[in-house]
Amino acid sequence: MKVLIVEDEPQLSQQMQQQLTEQGFIVDCAYDGEEAHFMGSTETYDAVVLDLGLPKVDGLTVLKKWRAENLTMPVIILTARSLLHEKIEGLNAGADDYLAKPFQMGELVARLQALVRRAAGKASSIVTVGDIRLDISASTVTNAGLSVTLTAHEFKVLSYLMLHLGQVVSRATLIEHIYAQDFDRDSNTIEVFVGRLRKKIGSKMIETVRGLGYRIAQD
Repeated sequence: MKVLIVEDEPQLSQQMQQQLTEQGFIVDCAYDGEEAHFMGSTETYDAVVLDLGLPKVDGLTVLKKWRAENLTMPVIILTARSLLHEKIEGLNAGADDYLAKPFQMGELVARLQALVRRAAGKASSIVTVGDIRLDISASTVTNAGLSVTLTAHEFKVLSYLMLHLGQVVSRATLIEHIYAQDFDRDSNTIEVFVGRLRKKIGSKMIETVRGLGYRIAQD
């Protein structure tokens, strides 16, 4: 899952980035409204954490611009605890959730995971296909009850495909969702990750749709 953090306070931004990275998220950071709008409009994110009090362009304006451009990624706005009108304005502008400062990092992680699941049409953090059981919150995978050891990128590829069951996912989409913006991206690595996954969870689990990408079929 790939997340954009928009926060102009460097220490808080770093804390969020570190915590989310430890939980398996791919994280990009923006520090003002202009940068945030550009990144959100040109990169693909599974969710955005958006502070409203930003330099150059305020967060509410950024959110309204994204929604006017038909960008539908889930957005959590960060607000001061006492400013109820900010929460209401943010939700009315198209935010999906809000978090009042100060907040616990664990709550941020849980809210982001829930938003991404709901955006993919999944109510639970656990997705099961045949004998494969993936727990997004715990970052674990089992096959017929036995633990499967995956690298971080293998888990990200598998979780994205399982969150989009029945859909054909292109290599380009997988690359966008498993690598940070400044990472040296190579589409050939997706084939490597898929090949490793097939060895670990079964060769028939991930279907190659020639010329289009990969798909995990629904039961």
